[in-house]
Amino acid sequence: MLSLVTSAAPRVRLLIVPGLHGSGPDHWQSWLERQHPGAVRIALDDWGHADLGRWAAAIDEVVQRHRAEAWVAVAHSFGCLALARHAAQGGRGIQGALLAAPANPDRFGVDEGRLAQALPYPTTLVVSANDPWMTVPDALYFGRRWGSHIVDAGEAGHINTTSGFGPWPVALGWVSQHTERVTATLRPREQAAARTLGFAV
Repeated sequence: MLSLVTSAAPRVRLLIVPGLHGSGPDHWQSWLERQHPGAVRIALDDWGHADLGRWAAAIDEVVQRHRAEAWVAVAHSFGCLALARHAAQGGRGIQGALLAAPANPDRFGVDEGRLAQALPYPTTLVVSANDPWMTVPDALYFGRRWGSHIVDAGEAGHINTTSGFGPWPVALGWVSQHTERVTATLRPREQAAARTLGFAV
């Protein structure tokens, strides 16, 4: 008798990609991580050194190492650039992302080059009117190039703990929307596999 094998790991998992210096326990990314069992944060030896290649490699390591059918990424600041680099390098596994307050690559001596290419999955980009790390015109430029749905957060600073962003329920809502969408795309695959095996789901 055939049976479906279940796993305790969520089908769609959350990937946390902090920016420079990481995200402390009071940061909204850490809060989101606690709301999602199975969420994984990228690991770096030195959060104070903005190395885009290392950040992108850390993303790939998580996706390859941890079990999941798909990932929804949550990136902040320099982490947004790392996610764009990961995608430009052909990184797989991520099917949606929340991008908040991206940092300007010029601040790190990074050529925007391949960073300003369309991302291969839907994204929500949250832009702050008084972000010291990227002007609104630049943020809108990247948002359009990435193909993001752009959200105006008003004067929200760099959308970090200094700006008062600890628990952030609206971000949880955006993540849930991406997770639900990705989960829905997995169902047809599951149904097709079930038909091939001769039973329905």
